[in-house]
Amino acid sequence: MATSLDIYVEHFGLTERPFSLVPDPAFLFWSEHHRRAFAMLEYGIVTRAPVTLITGEVGAGKTTILFKLLATLGDDVRVGLITNSHGDRGELLRWVLMALDQPAPVEASYVDLFSRFQAHLIAEYAQGRRVILIFDEAQNLSRESLEEIRMFTNINANKDELVQLVLVGQPELRDLIRRPDMIQLAQRVAASFHLPAMDGPTVQGYIRHRLEVAGAQEPIFSEGAIDLVHEASKGVPRLVNQLCDLAMVYAFTKDQRHVSRATVEDVLNDGVFFAGGQTVTIPPRARAVGETTTSRGEA
Repeated sequence: MATSLDIYVEHFGLTERPFSLVPDPAFLFWSEHHRRAFAMLEYGIVTRAPVTLITGEVGAGKTTILFKLLATLGDDVRVGLITNSHGDRGELLRWVLMALDQPAPVEASYVDLFSRFQAHLIAEYAQGRRVILIFDEAQNLSRESLEEIRMFTNINANKDELVQLVLVGQPELRDLIRRPDMIQLAQRVAASFHLPAMDGPTVQGYIRHRLEVAGAQEPIFSEGAIDLVHEASKGVPRLVNQLCDLAMVYAFTKDQRHVSRATVEDVLNDGVFFAGGQTVTIPPRARAVGETTTSRGEA
């Protein structure tokens, strides 16, 4: 049985849904800033930087770039991806060991866990492999956990690093690492980049790129619709995806083959676009006096 989303894809002559919220490297749009972020990630890996730092607003595309990088790594690299970084330093070590497919017994002490971790790094090094630990949403790490991470970089073999760290998080992560009491960790950050929100022309290129990847044979969004999407989403890719997806659903229900500015206005007026908890106001030229759309919630 066909779902409404299946019908919406068919309605616009597409092969798949172009604005899914799930990160998909196949849809990665290489804006200038995304190219720089990827280059800095790659630079950090190739030069064996002790710590590489990538930050950006929620939904800026950090995770998509990260997955793109992971797809390029060879068999000489072992990657541990840690997305749950809460707890004390012992719990952090457990998450790290599990990410590397290593046992982390509940009854094991911190010393035992660290010994297991160090032994694993040495064993991988002896086999000609290096280990990369990636901490996603690293802004949630406590000061104690960040200090523990710094200690990981002290496990060296001659001039070679046995482990490299990649910290990925929201803008406050940069502020956290720049604190005076974190200077030893900051000094180990050899590569870093901050992903800003997209400007108007970049949003236009982003929307058209995703539509083309999804099989669009002609422009679907009008210039006015794209302008309003940019204003309402503030250029955050995840919010652009959310608003564009809703606008296409609305156009489908109206049996329209194109998305106009008026259709995007309808989405905003109905309050179905949550905008990551931000307040959305339709620009004066596109609404009657006193008509305001306010959306609250989490994206």
